[in-house]
Amino acid sequence: MRAFIIDKPGKFTYIDRKKPHPSDTDVLIKVYRLGLCGSDLATFRGLNPLAGYPRIIGHEVSGIIEESGKDVPLHIKPGMIVTLIPYLNCGWCSSCLTGRINACKYNQTLGIQCEGASCEYIIIPWQKIIISDDLSFDELVLVEPLSVGFHAIRRARVKENDTVAVFGTGMVGLGSIIGAAAKTSKVVAIDIADVKLALAQEAGAKFVINSSTMNLRDKLDVITNGHGPDVIIEAVGLPQTFRRSVELVSFAGRVVYIGYVKEEVAYETRHFVMKELDIMGSRNADREDFIAVIDAVRNKICDTKHLITKKVSFNEMGRALKEWSDDPASITKIVVEMEA
Repeated sequence: MRAFIIDKPGKFTYIDRKKPHPSDTDVLIKVYRLGLCGSDLATFRGLNPLAGYPRIIGHEVSGIIEESGKDVPLHIKPGMIVTLIPYLNCGWCSSCLTGRINACKYNQTLGIQCEGASCEYIIIPWQKIIISDDLSFDELVLVEPLSVGFHAIRRARVKENDTVAVFGTGMVGLGSIIGAAAKTSKVVAIDIADVKLALAQEAGAKFVINSSTMNLRDKLDVITNGHGPDVIIEAVGLPQTFRRSVELVSFAGRVVYIGYVKEEVAYETRHFVMKELDIMGSRNADREDFIAVIDAVRNKICDTKHLITKKVSFNEMGRALKEWSDDPASITKIVVEMEA
């Protein structure tokens, strides 16, 4: 089978590999769609602190079960359409033992810490598949990044009357906007690209702020009557947005960080104490979040047709990553059509 591999930052190639066969507890998936996300772009640019090289990238997948191991439950059958939970957990660290397997200490995410799905076939433990025969391949490939945003909203304990501000309107940020809009009408999207802010409005944001052309604090004060947002979700991963989150959130507010910052971040820690903030990390997503996104898509709460910026063939994957790297603000989601 053919596979796409990033050899080192900015360099890629296609290689031939032997088609894998499932072990007793695995399923073999024929990949039909592959989503390229910000972490794939960061790996391509050499900015992903968690990725090694060479690496077969990709963890946003939709496909069809082609073969099952002998110990896979009988209700999981070849021919079923699936998406994948791409986080492989150890089962025995403190996070796993408390049921928060998405935050496993030894987590291995497909395409980042281990080989991913930019290939014709992939093997995965049967426990990591989600069957959804009534969604299209294009819809299913978007479930994972939206689930990461949904998980942050669940971490933030968003309530009906909360004002929720989201830094960043990439796919994960859009997931947080969609998840928040299902709970409250007071959702604020913050970005520096008007085209992405327009997409955020379609996803459910009532207010949008271009922080490169508007005074962010003044705009938030008007929206919140001077209190600041009850919840701020950081889905960018920059030192300045990490700091601004604690500066702008309300007293007794909640800040949830999804983004990674490669360098150290300096804070005025007085905000933590004076405001008595709840500051949380949000990592990956769990099955509950995946199911919530699938239900939202199925029930037309989440309209995915506007979320895909472009589709490319498997052979065009490297060129698409190069173009995205040259103009990152222009792309929200690239979907690779592995099969028609």
